[in-house]
Amino acid sequence: MRTSKAKVLHIINGEFFSGAERVQDVLALSLPEYGYEVGFVCLKPFKFAANRVSTVPLYEVPMKSKFDLACVKEIVAIARRDRYAIIHSHTPRAVLLGRSAAWMTGLPLVHHVHSPTTRDTENLLRNYVNATMERLSLIGVSQLIPVSKSLEGYLQKQGWSRTKITMAANGVVTPGPLPERLPPSSEWIIGSVALFRPRKGLEVLIQALADLKQMGKAVRLRAVGPFETPEYEKNIKALAIRLGVADMIDWVGFVQKIEPEFLKMDVMTLPSLFGEGMPMVILEAMATGVPVVASNVEGIPEVLEHGHTGLVVPAGDARQLAKVIAELMDGKYQWTSMREKAYQLQVANFSDHSMAKAVAGVYDAIIEKRQPL
Repeated sequence: MRTSKAKVLHIINGEFFSGAERVQDVLALSLPEYGYEVGFVCLKPFKFAANRVSTVPLYEVPMKSKFDLACVKEIVAIARRDRYAIIHSHTPRAVLLGRSAAWMTGLPLVHHVHSPTTRDTENLLRNYVNATMERLSLIGVSQLIPVSKSLEGYLQKQGWSRTKITMAANGVVTPGPLPERLPPSSEWIIGSVALFRPRKGLEVLIQALADLKQMGKAVRLRAVGPFETPEYEKNIKALAIRLGVADMIDWVGFVQKIEPEFLKMDVMTLPSLFGEGMPMVILEAMATGVPVVASNVEGIPEVLEHGHTGLVVPAGDARQLAKVIAELMDGKYQWTSMREKAYQLQVANFSDHSMAKAVAGVYDAIIEKRQPL
């Protein structure tokens, strides 16, 4: 029996501090309770190092390009020197290096699947290259960890054996008891939290905002998060001007502490078009008692039961998104009941503890198999 904590080296990109990065940070905070210590190798040191909450070791090993394998030697040296027992990768870029490091050290490799690589971006060639690189790098992987049942099915369709797959639903820290709030009585604040890029459906949300304005609804959009590129930001803000809603939008930008932002929202929207595993922002909104309206892509319907713990609309349908928000404002759906049920579900099934326990279970099984008889 182990008497000390085993160490797991997580290889991450680190360029942004969005959903997947929040998962990584929460795991670093929560896994010690289940017998594991985390260290990070950061391949694109930028946002993650500056914004994480955890204080575990972080090694900056920057890659010069997507296929730069020169970093492997340094990762191997870190793993050996600091006695890591498992290598855990989180992106196609990370698993490319993680696979080589695992072979060279003889350590088991675990890979976290946060979104479907074959449909992660709008660029079909990039998706193909990333998916092919990921697939080849996963030869000999000990275990795959999808974050939703949807991704579990995706991996099975990719040909992976069920014995290689263990689902660990995403989870977030519950800040505390459900905050007491009354339903809004005048202007509603519609929130959106994301790394804004085309697949997040921001165009759909802005069109829905224009539709709500036409209906005479008193609403504002509070958009929290950075844009992926300046060009996309320019296009989105031009669209808002064309549709006559630019003065109804507050562009907040990136924030490190997201909880205060949720408390300013009356409803949180995530109109993603594709590429979602199990969005952390939905779980974080539930944890603070903010009703969620989101599209019915991939892992989202696993969390939101329409009319019960949230509201689900077809992806890409601005008219339906506006209609459902208007119905929530008009009382068709019970705002207070929905936030209470969503909060209860998050605490029970999507907490930091439930996620860490599931991931630790994967580690336990791997280490047990490697123990000498």
